[in-house]
Amino acid sequence: MIRSMTAYASAEHAGPSGLLTCELRTVNHRYLEISPRLPEDMRNFEGALRERIAGKLSRGKVDVTVRLRSDGASADTLVVNDAVLGRLSQLAENMRGRFTGMTVDFTELLRFPGVLQQAETDADALQAALLDVLDRALVALADTRGREGTKLGEMISERLDQIERIVGDVRGWLPEIQAALRVRLETRLADIRQPVEPGRLEQELVLQITRVDVDEELDRLKTHIAEARRVLALKEPVGRRLDFLMQEFNREANTLGSKSVDSRTTNAAVELKVLIEQMREQVQNIE
Repeated sequence: MIRSMTAYASAEHAGPSGLLTCELRTVNHRYLEISPRLPEDMRNFEGALRERIAGKLSRGKVDVTVRLRSDGASADTLVVNDAVLGRLSQLAENMRGRFTGMTVDFTELLRFPGVLQQAETDADALQAALLDVLDRALVALADTRGREGTKLGEMISERLDQIERIVGDVRGWLPEIQAALRVRLETRLADIRQPVEPGRLEQELVLQITRVDVDEELDRLKTHIAEARRVLALKEPVGRRLDFLMQEFNREANTLGSKSVDSRTTNAAVELKVLIEQMREQVQNIE
């Protein structure tokens, strides 16, 4: 299955601790590189987060941003420290005789350090919430990468069809090119005023045809086309295989151009290189 390495996805989870948001951004990379940004009180969950992502993705640079927006005014997240409040009450009683008109405002009392505390967060529940929102973001990311990968696969398949057409055209031109090569060689030998040894024409013709023979390159290109189509149909990440195949395609196109003795095959080699480069650029984005 073709999957792009470039995508974005996000998911949210509303719970007792607040609104938990996870954003994933991925771009192409030779290996899997995970860059997480977590709230300070969730740093301990980084290992579990990395493990979950590595189980779903094999290549690409992954930027993970996790945010937790808690409602500080929520009553069920606040706890009164009875011990501190009791000491303050005792202190007020002891000082009442000296300050008979002393009054204490409730809101001022709550501002005293240590009186009002945030309730302790359930670490296990928070980690479960993080992995839940991460899983949903990963599902959305996979859908996006799959859709983009389908487009990439279609583009590559179209280029493979064009390469196959060019290979067929060049193979069809070979008999005509060889005949023209024989005519040129006969013309050159006819210009030589000295007698030509018997069989010299055939020897030179065989030598020239051997030098410009591209049957082997055309056969290999045909094999690479078939292999690329097979790889595109696999259900596993195929980016590295396709990248290697692009190198093999390019090698055969270069050899075809270097052996060319006809403008048609020269143009065909140039067109092949253009198509191969177009595929190579897109293959860089495939997982």
